[in-house]
Amino acid sequence: MAGRLKVFLGMAAGVGKTYRMLQEGHAEADAGRDVVIGYLEPHDRPETSAQARGLEEVPRREVEIRGGATVTEMDLPGLLRRAPELALIDELAHTNPAGLEHGKRYEDIAAVLAAGVDVFSTVNVQHLESLNDQVAELTGVRVRETVPDSVLAGADEVVLIDLTPEALIARLREGKVYPGQPNITAALDNFFKIENLAALREVSLRQVAEDVESKRLVQGEVEAVGTRDAERVSDDAAKAVGERVLALVQPQASSQRLVRRAWRSAQRLGTDLDLLWVKPPGAPIEGECERQVTALRRLASVLGATFLIEENDDVVAGAARVARERGSTYIMVGESPAPRGLARLREPLPQRLMRATPPGVDIRIVANRGLRAS
Repeated sequence: MAGRLKVFLGMAAGVGKTYRMLQEGHAEADAGRDVVIGYLEPHDRPETSAQARGLEEVPRREVEIRGGATVTEMDLPGLLRRAPELALIDELAHTNPAGLEHGKRYEDIAAVLAAGVDVFSTVNVQHLESLNDQVAELTGVRVRETVPDSVLAGADEVVLIDLTPEALIARLREGKVYPGQPNITAALDNFFKIENLAALREVSLRQVAEDVESKRLVQGEVEAVGTRDAERVSDDAAKAVGERVLALVQPQASSQRLVRRAWRSAQRLGTDLDLLWVKPPGAPIEGECERQVTALRRLASVLGATFLIEENDDVVAGAARVARERGSTYIMVGESPAPRGLARLREPLPQRLMRATPPGVDIRIVANRGLRAS
């Protein structure tokens, strides 16, 4: 039987996710469970280190990285051999050095869960893949380490560690977030601006609310049909009847923002997402085009979307055919640059799509913030 995953979610570093995880780990140990720390990153915070005392910790292993230097990482084989009832594994979004069993820590955690061990872990909301663009727009900081939203959606429990922006800034000024760092002015002027933290807090609250609502819908359907069909309902109950989202993409970096926005929309509808590139027939996929297609395929895989390529000289005809075939009810397109010259006389893509697709299909335009800024 697979283990259960509990995730402590926060809006930013320093809100107390790891501290709360350790508190609950102690409570589980006091209740008689076999609890170990699989990996802990206290960030030199004395309060966090003190909270870890009394809990057994699986020794880390040294890993050689590029240049001959060594770092210490979680010892996944050692943790699996130890086989506790509950493992506390910090930093869900961490990227492992090359050569370990998995590239990401959430993949390590999946292996621990598969072994029947329960896991407590931590993550900040800005590490969710579908929020990557939104967080970059809110804060001006692009987060490079991300976690598929499906990891959080698949957690058995998500606990929001909430703190007001004012309280977090006070902790930062007191040296409790980055101990030993003498100058925190840069942090206060950048990521830790109060308006950034307020926006991230709102995103965190909304994320947990959506997670709770999704689980409530599924649980309600399971209770209604009984246990015999519970497994089927777990997969299907949250999908709105007849809804399906199709996003039209191009092999270019700006399409990734469209994909993430479309995925969030699909999640709110409780349905699936298809990504479609209408490719000119015979056009080679090479160079930068190949790199962007690979990036889109990878993003689709992370988000659980389906990536499709349709060869057609006419984008509208190709998209309309696929929309009919897939039963799409929403088509999302990116914002186009302002037309110039004779192109201004041509009917815009959204209007052409509305005429070509079946009645009842909504066309939505996703604004390109970078495009507008230019």
